[in-house]
Amino acid sequence: MAKEAGDEKIILITNDDGITSPGIAALVESVKHLGKVVVVAPDRPQSGMGHAITIGQPLRLHPSKLFGDIEAWQCTGTPVDCVKLAVDKVLHRKPDMCLSGINHGPNHSINVIYSGTMSAALEAAIEGIPSIGLSLLDYSVEADFSGAQQYAALLAEQVLHKHFDKHLCLNVNIPAVPAELLQGFKVCKQAYAKYQEEFAERKDPTGKNYYWLTGEFVNFDKGQDTDVWALEHNYVSVVPVQFDLTHYQLKEKLEKSLKH
Repeated sequence: MAKEAGDEKIILITNDDGITSPGIAALVESVKHLGKVVVVAPDRPQSGMGHAITIGQPLRLHPSKLFGDIEAWQCTGTPVDCVKLAVDKVLHRKPDMCLSGINHGPNHSINVIYSGTMSAALEAAIEGIPSIGLSLLDYSVEADFSGAQQYAALLAEQVLHKHFDKHLCLNVNIPAVPAELLQGFKVCKQAYAKYQEEFAERKDPTGKNYYWLTGEFVNFDKGQDTDVWALEHNYVSVVPVQFDLTHYQLKEKLEKSLKH
């Protein structure tokens, strides 16, 4: 489509829980007053896909009427595929902003590495589209998104109308508490935390072994400047993230130690 007349902003919305999830419907509803919303989202849940892309099999887009008059497409691919296809085949231009979510469940700390929600947002940032990934700390399909909607709208408006870097990507997590108990935004760093994982060994009905991933989340970072701390204290955590994985301090040390 051609660039819209006037100053109307184009907002691309995607997710990893699938186009039918309550979270994406809540996000659409919360920001549709800010500009022209276009939804391109997976046709089924894609949680934990990370930055996967589809290679070696066709991708398909099908129109959806789930959001009334809002243009929406469901995609057979991953969250990252959705962003790529949206730019190239649906919008035929870069949107002014990309929102990914609202995810059912947290994407704080190490979760950002595995998250399809955040990978979609990072893909947009790679393409020079300011982006926000949003996650509510509630896995339930009956989760209350009212607080998340309020803060999503506030932050999206800021990103749309202030001149942030075009590669901006924010990882935003919202505690699962009533909106009136939320303490506001807290800009913080990603906590050093991980899952202590185990694979439970079980047998299927035919007697063959299979494995089921289990584990416990462990936070090793006790600082008060982390996303985990902020969420435990009912703040909406905002972590600026980037796709440049270079360890610059180590780079400097290696340059000195590896000189001939």
